Order: sequence, then structure tokens, then C-alpha cells
Amino acid sequence: MPAEDRAELTRWMRTRSLRAGLVQRARIVLLADEGVGTNEIVSRVGVSKPTVIAWKKRYAEAGIAGLDDLPKPGRPAQIDEVAVVLATLEPPPDTLGVTHWSSRLLGGQLGISNVWVAKIWRKWGLQPWRRETFKFSTDPQLECKVRDIVGLYLNPPDKAIVLSIDEKSQIQALDRTAPILPMRPGLPEKATHDYVRHGTTTLFAALEVATGKVTDACYPRHRHQEFLRFLKQVAKAYPRVKLHLVLDNYATHNHPAVRAWLARNPRITMHFTPTCGSWLNMVEIFFGIITRQAIRRGTFTSVKDLIAAIGTFIDAWNQRCQPFTWTKTADQILTKARSGQRSSFTRH
Repeated sequence: MPAEDRAELTRWMRTRSLRAGLVQRARIVLLADEGVGTNEIVSRVGVSKPTVIAWKKRYAEAGIAGLDDLPKPGRPAQIDEVAVVLATLEPPPDTLGVTHWSSRLLGGQLGISNVWVAKIWRKWGLQPWRRETFKFSTDPQLECKVRDIVGLYLNPPDKAIVLSIDEKSQIQALDRTAPILPMRPGLPEKATHDYVRHGTTTLFAALEVATGKVTDACYPRHRHQEFLRFLKQVAKAYPRVKLHLVLDNYATHNHPAVRAWLARNPRITMHFTPTCGSWLNMVEIFFGIITRQAIRRGTFTSVKDLIAAIGTFIDAWNQRCQPFTWTKTADQILTKARSGQRSSFTRH
């Protein structure tokens, strides 16, 4: 065996990314070159005697190239990719009783392997098992509300503060029925799927758009009385300055008692998001963060513990907070809404 062949085959033996079949063939040939007999190679490698003889012969005839797989005989498979794509885009027949195709179902219908179906789906970017949701706003004042709120985010008024306000209701104080198993190398944290529910609370939050700072309060109920108490807390936190509040269309935000209080406090202006457009309210981003980082995986033995955990998170948040950056203009959002695309997609 030439020295360069031995070096290459030795490299094959040490390479972990190479196919096991090639490594096995390299070992057979290297042992044969060392003078090891056929029966001994069979014992060491764990293959049959005809296999050892065949690969020794292949190497003798073609060198290292002879150790690779030969083209398989027969006509290559003929698959009509367009037919698979078109069939995928059509719903399954009612007789199957399913809502969408699987690779095995479609392969059975077309008489081809499900492996081929899966390859074609990957090539064409088809994923029948996925579904995304969207919602169109039917608010007749959609355009003016979008321009109003996006204008507050991108070009806030001088000497005024813009606050995004909302409530996260029915936050559950969940206590797991067994201790949490901590994370270990190679193992994620584990928790029981069942739990004991110790009550709920509602988090009221006002996000200062310019800084990301959050003013919060937790109340057991979610009525106009609680909302009005929170408004007074926000007004006290920002004295003697004009406030522009972004809110959704929840009924408590328009209660007569709330409107009467606002009439006595003209420095506060309310800006309502369009119907089905609460995604315009920037505080929803914060709610997603606190849910992922402090609530969902928490264990709380009482509502008091839950409220304490929320308060601790928000205190720490206010120490490190940064403003969220709104990047889409009102024209970009309205263009999507008018063109029939989902109007609930924004990039913050």
C-alpha cells in the first residue's frame, strides 16, 4: 500500500464525521496491508468473510476510490414534484377525516414514499402541520387611531410623558405538587404538570415609553374602581406634567366615573387603540417578558407570594430598564392592513 493511501485511510479511522461503512472498509484494508489473515480480519472487524474478500479486491483494483459506494443499478426514481406540491396545497378529501396532510397520508394517496414527500416539502418550504392566526380590525377610526398612537411613540410631544397602560388579569398563584428538580448538565429543570391554585391577582402596569420604567399595582379585582385607583397612583408618580396614556378599549377605561375624574384632571389625555388592535399597546411587550421570566415557572404558596415576586421583578426591571424601540411607521402598518395582510404584525 502506498504511504499516501495509508495516511488517508488512517485519517478516515480517526474522523468521527465519516460514515461508519467507510471507516469499516478502511480498517479492513489497513489490516490486510499489515498482513493480517482474512479469518482474523473477520474476527476483529465483525463482518463476513465475503465482505472482507470483496473490499480487498475492490481496493486492489481501484485503490481508495474503490472503497466508495458504486452507483446503484436501475432506473432512477421519477417523482413529479409539481404534483406533490399541488396536492399538498389542496385539503385532504373528507373521507380521510383529517384537517391537513401528513407526509405518510399524502404519500399513500400518491403512491410514493413519505420520505420523498418530506424532501419535497422541505425544498418548497411547505409545512402543512403549522398554522398561524391573524385578526383584522373593523374599527372605523382605524387610521386615525394608528397614526395617533404611532405618532406618540415615534414623535412624543414636548414636555410631556407617554405611558402605555394595561392590566394583566387572572395571574394565578400556582404551587407545584412536588419540589422542582433543578437543572443539571444535559438535563433541563423539571416540574410536575399538576399544581395547586392559591388564587389570582390582576397586575396594573404603566410603561414609560421614553425610558421603559414601569409603575405597577396589584389588585384582587379588575373593575373601574381599581383602574381609577391606579390612574390616581400614576398621576401622583408624575406630578405637574402632561400625561398621554395609551390604553385599549376595555369597558372600565371608559366608565363614567373615570371620565368624570379625567375631566377634573385635564393634564391627562387618553389615547385608545383600535378595536382588535391591543398589539399597539407597548406595555404588552413587558407583560410577555414578566410572564416568561418571573411568573410562568414560578412557584407561589399564596397570592401574597405572587405579588411579592411581581414587585421584586419590577423593582429590578426599573434598575436595568431600557426603552423599547418602535420601528414601524403608521403608513407601513396601514399598508399591510389595507392590502389584506395580517394587521397584527409589528416589529418592535
